[in-house]
Amino acid sequence: MKQLPNFFTLLNLVFGCVAIIYIFKDGDSLLFSNKPGDFSFGLMIGGVYIFLAAVVDFLDGFIARLMHASSEMGAQLDSLCDAVTFGVAPGMIMYRLLELALSRNGMAPDNIGYLLPALLIPCCAVWRLAKFNLDKEQTYYFKGVPSPAAGLTIASLPFIVGGDNSFWEGVVLNPYVLYGITVVVSLLMVVNLPLISLKFKNFSVKSNIEKFILLLIGIVAIIFLRWAAVPVIFVSYVLVSLIFKPGKI
Repeated sequence: MKQLPNFFTLLNLVFGCVAIIYIFKDGDSLLFSNKPGDFSFGLMIGGVYIFLAAVVDFLDGFIARLMHASSEMGAQLDSLCDAVTFGVAPGMIMYRLLELALSRNGMAPDNIGYLLPALLIPCCAVWRLAKFNLDKEQTYYFKGVPSPAAGLTIASLPFIVGGDNSFWEGVVLNPYVLYGITVVVSLLMVVNLPLISLKFKNFSVKSNIEKFILLLIGIVAIIFLRWAAVPVIFVSYVLVSLIFKPGKI
């Protein structure tokens, strides 16, 4: 039974791999697709699996603490799986989004030079995870954005593109916007910026005011912005952390 947390960790990896498979499928080859030839549907399915992976990523840590089964092996396994699910898979989503954006803007989508910036995401995610493994201070605050938060932000973009709001679709499918998102999200993973952890020391409002502010922002953003709320929550997370300045670097 003590291997149960590791089972959930590997399930995280399985979901990440399935996400990559769907990311590189065209819309007309997907079951239940009603958008033949539109690979944004495949990106959305890939995004769903990344979000599912985030759920099991939370559960493996929760179960490990519940069963007192935390181990160094489990910690290393978690990071290796996160590298695929929240590094490689989101990087491939960005790669495919750049293909679509370049094509729609009359640029050369087959020019590998225009697409390589997407690989900055998995590189920075792996760097972030390696740094986290060596740093024992990151318990109630983080140094740099955690790779799952960055990965989920990227995974939300296909849902914004595939939604009914043409304004947000136009914003996201601007290649320069995608390049900007790639650089900002990647750099935020590797900089030594103190960011709040969402772990609660207790349930008093005074001790967790920044977490409750984030929760309120998240609820309001989801109500009014739907999938566009995810990038807004990401930005709010960074800004709230800058205001409350958790920990000391």
